[in-house]
Amino acid sequence: MSENNDDINTVEPSEGSKEKIIEESKEESKEESKEESKEESTDDLLGGLDLESSADIEIPELLVDQVIGQEHAVEVVRKAATQRRHIMMLGTPGTGKSMLGKAMAELLPKEELEDVLVYNNTEDNNNPKIRVVPAGKGKEIVEAHKLEAKKRTQARNMFIMIFVFGIIIYAFFSGMLIWGIIAAILIFMVMRQFMPKEEAYIPKLLVSNGGKEKAPYIDATGSHAGALLGDVRHDPFQSGGLETPAHDRVEGGAIHKAQKGVLFIDEINTLGLESQQNLLTALQEKEFSITGQSERSSGAMVKTDPVPCDFIMITAGNLDALRGMHPALRSRIKGYGYEIYMSDTIPDTTDHRQKLVRFVAQEVMRDGKIPHFDRSAIEEILREAQRRAGRKGHLTLKLRDLGGLVRVAGDIARSEDSELTRAEHVLKAKVIARSVEQQLANQYLERRKDYSLFKREGALIGRVNGLAVMGDDSGIVLPIMAEVTPSQSNIESRVIATGMLKKIAREAVDNVYALIKRVSITDYTLMDVHIQFIGTYEGVEGDSASISIATAVLSAYKHIPIDQTVAMTGSLSVRGDVLPVGGVTYKIEAAAQAGIKTVLIPQANMGDVMIENEYKDKIKIVPVSNITEVLEHSLIGPEKKTLIKKINDLASFQEVNMKKANNFKGMPYTIPQ
Repeated sequence: MSENNDDINTVEPSEGSKEKIIEESKEESKEESKEESKEESTDDLLGGLDLESSADIEIPELLVDQVIGQEHAVEVVRKAATQRRHIMMLGTPGTGKSMLGKAMAELLPKEELEDVLVYNNTEDNNNPKIRVVPAGKGKEIVEAHKLEAKKRTQARNMFIMIFVFGIIIYAFFSGMLIWGIIAAILIFMVMRQFMPKEEAYIPKLLVSNGGKEKAPYIDATGSHAGALLGDVRHDPFQSGGLETPAHDRVEGGAIHKAQKGVLFIDEINTLGLESQQNLLTALQEKEFSITGQSERSSGAMVKTDPVPCDFIMITAGNLDALRGMHPALRSRIKGYGYEIYMSDTIPDTTDHRQKLVRFVAQEVMRDGKIPHFDRSAIEEILREAQRRAGRKGHLTLKLRDLGGLVRVAGDIARSEDSELTRAEHVLKAKVIARSVEQQLANQYLERRKDYSLFKREGALIGRVNGLAVMGDDSGIVLPIMAEVTPSQSNIESRVIATGMLKKIAREAVDNVYALIKRVSITDYTLMDVHIQFIGTYEGVEGDSASISIATAVLSAYKHIPIDQTVAMTGSLSVRGDVLPVGGVTYKIEAAAQAGIKTVLIPQANMGDVMIENEYKDKIKIVPVSNITEVLEHSLIGPEKKTLIKKINDLASFQEVNMKKANNFKGMPYTIPQ
């Protein structure tokens, strides 16, 4: 065999092979140069843009061209506007759903806009008539009817006055002046009461699109049934000739005002099922009669002719919106439109950085009250976009929150009479514009320091400093304690976890227990495991405390102390692998703020770490990939080596027997003690 190998190694490549090798080397050098240029470009936070301030950035006129990072959604919106399709957008709040809805309204043709008039029905007062006219004509028709009604009213009043004065003059010459005055007053009142009112014949402009430069965009988020579907106002004077005409009490709903435009509904699942069913009817029929939405109102007797409501519907919400959405309504959107999931991050590329620079300029322009940002301030905003992404090589698309930071920084610059917003203003804004969760997390840390709810020095058995996230952008130290006691049952052991654990957190405890049983394979049925999450008044959700739970339980089981200068976060598989989690940057900053010296995080999360400069020298970050590495860096004392060796031996034993099982199925094997 060795001779054959030598022969193969000494064979000269053919001419074709030489050319192939040369081409491959050229391709490799090209790829390397591309990577180098990419690295060089990503070193420049502004993506290679040469500018002094955000005032140098050109902003597109159309909203659809101002949308950042949602290229797929923009493409769908353009197609849907052309074909008049409905859209459902799901994703994190603040990623541009409402902006895309407004952008779609800009793309629709304004030439098709119409006005809707409602008229009195002389045959049936409770069935007002509907008339549709071109946009702008509705107001002209109403004004013409008002002018005509005014002329008729003046003529009628003139006739009444002449008649009354005639009676008084006749009574004067007849010597019965008093009786004549009384008769004139009675006749005047009767004629005023029973003569037809000209105002009843004036139509009401239900939907007006006159003078609009683009198709209507109606945000019906949170609307009650009357505001969404239209309603008939209650009339306190329902008889005696003082009642208001039915057509004058009719009010158009959001679906009618969105005629030939866009109806946007966020959190669609908050609408009642009956309202969703009516909305589905409006979508299918493209017209919907207006009636009183309350059975206690006189308007419940009124029902108009069908009112046009040919709109494009855009629904939005988080993923949980699907659970409360009417199945038929969603089916209508899927069958006649598009479903879009909004991205909350984008790759950190030169092109995307340039778009975020434009985003800063757009926010300054929209606000109109803050100064433009200089180069250093824009760079600081870009760094914050990297931090808030929570993923290596990505930028956040939660632009509403980022826009809030832009405005606060601009307000600070304005208060200092600065011509431009600088980096120092952005840094101040990051402190002032902290979320409620961040402020609450800081109070938690201070309170837990005062009451020593977590330890920052020494070593304790069964106690570990876990880390958790509150909200989306704030970390807290989460102390976890464990104790192992003799089982109260001779049949099975129990895991008792307290601290208002929710579903995923409880499943994480169960997964950790699989590892505990593997380590204590011979006697786990003889013990109960108690796990306590300290100070979790709002409950615990997620599996990022898995390695903390495992460390605390193993420490309590083997009586090995845990270094209290160490905090940790990470998910744990049933095989002992440490899996990535979210919010590592905020967790590390919370540990540093609490005075902890070392933090253990999953190896896969190392690229996601973007802590503030003030914390970099305060804490040591150690990446771990399995439970033995966690124990190596957190446990203290010589006994930890025995525990780690046992876990490693079990892991090696399982791998060997899995290979054997593939070759010798059914062959028994013995578990090492």
